[in-house]
Amino acid sequence: MTKLSVNINKIATLRNSRGGNVPDLLKVAKDVQNFGAEGITIHPRPDERHIRYQDARDLKPVVFTEYNIEGNPVKKFMDLILEVKPTQVTLVPDADNAITSNAGWNTIKHKDFLVEIIEECKRNSIRTSIFVDPDVKMIEGAKLTGADRIELYTEAFAHEYFLGNRKGIDDYVKVALIANDLNLGINAGHDLSLDNIRFFKENIPNLLEVSIGHALISESLYLGIENVVNMYLQKLK
Repeated sequence: MTKLSVNINKIATLRNSRGGNVPDLLKVAKDVQNFGAEGITIHPRPDERHIRYQDARDLKPVVFTEYNIEGNPVKKFMDLILEVKPTQVTLVPDADNAITSNAGWNTIKHKDFLVEIIEECKRNSIRTSIFVDPDVKMIEGAKLTGADRIELYTEAFAHEYFLGNRKGIDDYVKVALIANDLNLGINAGHDLSLDNIRFFKENIPNLLEVSIGHALISESLYLGIENVVNMYLQKLK
């Protein structure tokens, strides 16, 4: 079964919009794990517009499943990672002003930088994953960095699926097979939803984990978060 890691950034966005502590980020993290989610994901950005760096620290004793922290490995981010020591760090090449993640790494161009970051994470027993587009060369490049896993950037798939084009999965299947051959673990995330998650999971061999936030929280407004978490778990079996 593919693991579900719930990205709780949107909970922090809602909290920050009014100040105070409603909704309670830590309680939500506890609850979604109790509802069955196998991980918690956060993605702190330099401006702390949703997840704050202190949230990452406060969540550490609360997360009893897997703790995944995503972000651009600038010095401030890496200092946080080495302090908190999550289960997994997902390296994402975000620009400071990015609304959301919008591209994977060029693992060839940035190989030396990624090698240095990944070696430091491994010295601290933190599993590493690199956010990548479904491009064969980028997957092969990810292997050369020493990363444990890749996270496939799935926006293109989700867009084509919404348009009714099931062939949008083809590039993802191709690179997944290569990742399997290279002994790279496969994660995935971005615009995955209740509508498309089963099709994606059924077509990607050895998909280990999906990280879902925006769609899951949005769906929960109508269906309730406990119900939605369990709907995802059923589709990921």
